[in-house]
Amino acid sequence: MTLYMIGIGLNDEEDITIKGLKKIKESDYVFLEVYTSKLQVVMKRLESFYNKKIIAADRDLVEQRADEILSKAKTKKVSFLVVGDVFGATTHTDLFLRAKEKGVEVEIINNASILNAVGVTGLELYKFGKTTSIPYKEHNFRPETAYDVLKSNQKSGLHTLILLDIKPDRNMTVNEAIKIMLEIENKRKEKVFTNNSMILGCARLGGDYKIKYGKVSELENEDFGKPLHCLIVPGKLHFMEEEALAMWKVSTKK
Repeated sequence: MTLYMIGIGLNDEEDITIKGLKKIKESDYVFLEVYTSKLQVVMKRLESFYNKKIIAADRDLVEQRADEILSKAKTKKVSFLVVGDVFGATTHTDLFLRAKEKGVEVEIINNASILNAVGVTGLELYKFGKTTSIPYKEHNFRPETAYDVLKSNQKSGLHTLILLDIKPDRNMTVNEAIKIMLEIENKRKEKVFTNNSMILGCARLGGDYKIKYGKVSELENEDFGKPLHCLIVPGKLHFMEEEALAMWKVSTKK
């Protein structure tokens, strides 16, 4: 019948739009994608607020067994919930295309995402370059993509948003991300991300956020608290951006 792809915002159960909540209440099945991002509350709070049973959709279900979702949407109303906005990850585009191929009607309900929530820092959104991410290091897997993207954005004077890895049992912190970037810098020595680089450490944007601005050396031991965290490396600054960033400047007083 219909697949509703619904962004549910960044913070808690009340971030849902009125339109999104209406579609959820109409649905026979409700799935929540749980691997590209996380809300700052437990799923039971969503179930209570929506008055619906929610099925956790992991990467395997969404990417390898998507037909289990789409087959239901052929005859029933199905809501597919995404933390942030619907198309914050390419895997959701894939689900959208598969639904279209199978003749399933799709309705999109958008919401806020990390890509616009970073505006609270005072940096101008249109001056952000390519967004990148830092994954946890694994055996024989130590990518340097974030470093390369930052280097490319810097050449154009653009800001860089760096998203941090999420695992079922852990979430990367600003401190861990800084350590990884410094390790890459120490290896490549291209002066892209040094102890003197000015950066923003951010946590829980869209909720009870914490933002700090300063040199890498000033932020590497800062406690940003609960997840989710991200890192921003500003590019060329307008004077209004400089004024805004001064609000978040880390104190160097002892």
